[in-house]
Amino acid sequence: MSEIVVKLENVYKEIGGRIILNNISFEVKKGEIFSIIGGSGSGKTSITKLIVGLWKPTKGRVLVFGKDVARLNKFELNEVRRKIGYVFQEGALFDSYKVWENVVFYYLEKESRPEKELRELALEKLKMVNLKEEVLDLYPSDLSGGMRKRVAIARALATNPELVIYDEPTSGLDPITSRRIDELVVELRDKTGSTALIVTHDMISAFTISDRVLVIKEGNIIAIGRPFEVMEYPDPYIQSFVGDIKSCLKALHV
Repeated sequence: MSEIVVKLENVYKEIGGRIILNNISFEVKKGEIFSIIGGSGSGKTSITKLIVGLWKPTKGRVLVFGKDVARLNKFELNEVRRKIGYVFQEGALFDSYKVWENVVFYYLEKESRPEKELRELALEKLKMVNLKEEVLDLYPSDLSGGMRKRVAIARALATNPELVIYDEPTSGLDPITSRRIDELVVELRDKTGSTALIVTHDMISAFTISDRVLVIKEGNIIAIGRPFEVMEYPDPYIQSFVGDIKSCLKALHV
């Protein structure tokens, strides 16, 4: 039986009298690439806020590594968060910090280690995302969009997380760079054995690399399953974009 990394049970989230998430239930298994697809305001980012404990559900339970995050104290929640790497939508790199400092920022803040050791750790993680030693002392402004995204992923990997959450990992990137990031997500999952949870509106990315896909609209789950299963759902919302997806996948020979 596969280990469950994330589990939402009948989750509701209400803010200001408005239901943001409506009876959301799903599981993410260890080693999966699991994508949550939805437009702006659909509720997909709200789900990640619940998973990392920034929000508490109005009703229901959010279990991460088997622990109900809403019931954890600050110390226990930090222990769970240490097992999670988070890749922010715009990278969220610190402009005044060099690349190596960005990658090991967690340790700069939390621990006291020799600079030589931290630079070596940063280089190790940068090599995992196919960046070379030459970028260590550069600043984010010196990098291309694709390189900045790779640095953000390297930072997420710095604590050897068991779960990596990618928030719109291909946002703002050209199609070729987007597909390279997709390949990197799969490669890192395979190398590290970690679980990837991707929040995205990039349908091609989601249907190309995911083991399973969840489609959410206005806080409601529309479909969940393997990519080819979801594409066959009769729901009008899904069928409105399925034709474009199939055409693109055919062009990509997927």
